[in-house]
Amino acid sequence: MDGMLRRRGGVLERLLHHDDEPVLVRVAQTSPETVLFGAWAPTNAAAEYGIERMRFALGVDDDLGAFLREFARDPLIGRSVRARPWLRAVRRPEPFESLAWAICEQLIEYERAAAIERRVLGALGRRWTGRDGLGDGLRDLPAAEVLAGTAPARLQSFDLAGCRAITLVRAAREVARGRIDLHDSDHERGWRRLRAIPGIGSWTVEMLALYGQGRYDQVPAGDLGLLKLVGRALSGGDPNAYAEEYQVREFFERYGRWSGLAASHMYGG
Repeated sequence: MDGMLRRRGGVLERLLHHDDEPVLVRVAQTSPETVLFGAWAPTNAAAEYGIERMRFALGVDDDLGAFLREFARDPLIGRSVRARPWLRAVRRPEPFESLAWAICEQLIEYERAAAIERRVLGALGRRWTGRDGLGDGLRDLPAAEVLAGTAPARLQSFDLAGCRAITLVRAAREVARGRIDLHDSDHERGWRRLRAIPGIGSWTVEMLALYGQGRYDQVPAGDLGLLKLVGRALSGGDPNAYAEEYQVREFFERYGRWSGLAASHMYGG
């Protein structure tokens, strides 16, 4: 996995934090209809929070009935919808995590971004220090306050570009100081504040929206895979065609509030 999420014998393990309290969450699917969650934390409130965030990340409470009924016969994604009715966007349990990693992943290949993220976790991440035998080696993202106080040069030493290191620190400061509340239900207000930070554009906000805030109506239109897929569709099958970002957004407008989920299905064809 990525150092944050681990699978052991069919059980997913993830370290989270409720304020400063560590929470180890374990998840197992025991049948097609049953998913069990367990959590270890210093307080019940922290354990309940951890389970809530992992339920969000896995989308177990999402009601996709309307989506399935409407698009099961769609000419573009219908085959995937029928074959994978269980598919959800793979979310991050915390919106700040989604934002931070989206900044790290701007304009570089995924493998390099993943290596940067592992270095950040190794040097600055929070470790599980609770129950013996569970969660060993797992790390959680550094708190926003920690990243806010980290020198951009330190982040650059992890191979993060200087401009993105500065952007990450600035975004972390806005969150740490409470000027941006990523859990606020008024997502659009937070997005506007984020867009005012140099280095944060549409793609970063759309990644946060879909993968960190559960907004299925948002599509990360600058995603290279989507630019290629939509370009191929618009060109009649040219494998070398690329769409523009606005064309990706227009392409998925037909799916309305399900645009982001439709994009996830399009990857599967």
